[in-house]
Amino acid sequence: MSEFGAWRRVGAEGRRFLRGRSRALGALVLWSLLESAHTFLGGYAVARALDDGFLTDRPGTGIGWLAAAGAGALLGGLALRGVFSGLADLVEPLRDGLVRRAVRQALEDAVTDPARAARSGAVSRLTQQTEMARDSFAGLVLVARSFVFTAAGALAGMAALAPVLLLFVLPPLLLGTAGFLLTLRPMARVQRRALDTDEALAARAGELAAGLRDVVACGGGAEAGSRLELLIADQERLTRLLARWAAVRTLTLGVAGRLPVVALLLGAPWLIGGGLSTGALAAALTYLVQSLLPALDALMGAVGSAGTRLLVVLDRFCPPQPLPPQPPVPVPELRQPAPGRPAPAAELRGVRFAYGPHAQPVIDGLDLALREGEHLAVVGPSGTGKSTLAALLAGLLPPDRGTVLLAGAPAGRGPARGPDPRRTLLPQQAYVFTGTVRENLGHLCPGPVPDERLEHAVAALGMDGLVDRLGGPDAPVDPSALSQGERQQLALAAAYLSPAPLLLLDEATCHLDPRAEERAERALARRPGTLVVVAHRISSAARADRVLVLDGTRAVHGTHADLPARSPLYRELVGVWNAQG
Repeated sequence: MSEFGAWRRVGAEGRRFLRGRSRALGALVLWSLLESAHTFLGGYAVARALDDGFLTDRPGTGIGWLAAAGAGALLGGLALRGVFSGLADLVEPLRDGLVRRAVRQALEDAVTDPARAARSGAVSRLTQQTEMARDSFAGLVLVARSFVFTAAGALAGMAALAPVLLLFVLPPLLLGTAGFLLTLRPMARVQRRALDTDEALAARAGELAAGLRDVVACGGGAEAGSRLELLIADQERLTRLLARWAAVRTLTLGVAGRLPVVALLLGAPWLIGGGLSTGALAAALTYLVQSLLPALDALMGAVGSAGTRLLVVLDRFCPPQPLPPQPPVPVPELRQPAPGRPAPAAELRGVRFAYGPHAQPVIDGLDLALREGEHLAVVGPSGTGKSTLAALLAGLLPPDRGTVLLAGAPAGRGPARGPDPRRTLLPQQAYVFTGTVRENLGHLCPGPVPDERLEHAVAALGMDGLVDRLGGPDAPVDPSALSQGERQQLALAAAYLSPAPLLLLDEATCHLDPRAEERAERALARRPGTLVVVAHRISSAARADRVLVLDGTRAVHGTHADLPARSPLYRELVGVWNAQG
């Protein structure tokens, strides 16, 4: 997307925001007019005090005009108080709107593309960038308003005293301002790249934290660290580039802010000789030094830093409209099952996956087909790829090599919006939200769940006591008041009611006692569809139709009865279980 497109997109959103807050803008304008009157009176009173008072031996008149200037200063203080009160009516709605938009974008990403959601920069947008936008917008509105009305008062005062003064002030002022405006887009580009790198760094650090166990187990620590070092080096380089543009901006500020004073002092003999009064010249310098140039310094500093930063941040919250849908890209034809035979519920063909191009593969050359209605248990030591396998089957991770199919179609090719109806994945940390018991149990279903189905699910998983203790199906749920096991029971009941034909449990019963775990797994196995359980206990494998043993990159599958003779690891696990039993 071009730089012009970003400016246009953010500008349209900004105009829409301001149009809805005309009352707050009107209040700011009215208070700022008082500040403009204060600026006008500050220089004009100096001229009158000199020309009509002190230089004509009328000190009383001079003191009276200076008193009027002092009254104008009090008026300016009153105006500034009103300005800050009105500023809150603009700034806080902007922040609230950005927070809502960040949450909405994060939820849409999580629903439409869970694999990309972790890398979408949602945390950075919700925390750092919303506050950055709020502070930048407040500072920009404050100084831009101050400059506009201060400049209006100062220029009106010089025009009222002697229009020729504007010939010495306006040309360098406009020249420096034009040079300053030319630096805005390059600075915005650098600022945008800096934020891109910041989001990438935050996302990469989050990915490493989430998968640290697998990274260490696969020996990918050096590769993971090198990628972080590259992002940190990019941040350093972009910071230096921003500093260079800041130096250019300082030069334009010198032209616009200091050159008018120099021009006026150099032209003073000619102006005085042409009839300009001493008071008018002193007033012009007062306008420049005390009002116009401080306001210009503040404006250029705010626009050059806060303005470009605000543009870049708001561009994150105003994504471009999606392009029209394109025709599907043809894919290689997949091997179809023999006529009369249904496609497997899930299938992996020669799948290889590693966390990084130079890391050891977690899964390598895995072939596995799951029949419709089959119950598979996955066992193995920590770090051997059990959770990775569940993520591959769910389509959350793309394989480096090979194919993962769900009902004969690629696992990663789900619907454009919404969850994939072909599978339901329950992680170890159960998802329970603030709502009713009924809403928590039915959120994976496309429509309302009838009472009889809800009661059947609760009875099948032995949750009658939990639901009664919570107050019934329509009682509110406070997730913080639930234990980890109670959360897992609610999540398992939601999975039981889900219409997805493939159910993946990634240690989703680890906080249940063995009896509750057995009841839940047997109930889920009787549910129509295919069940894959990443086993927390070897007893889960004993209940399954088939067991997949992961030991490094080696994989062996078979029944609980025959695997001890084929897999030393499984024989050892069963031996430990029998000794403990």
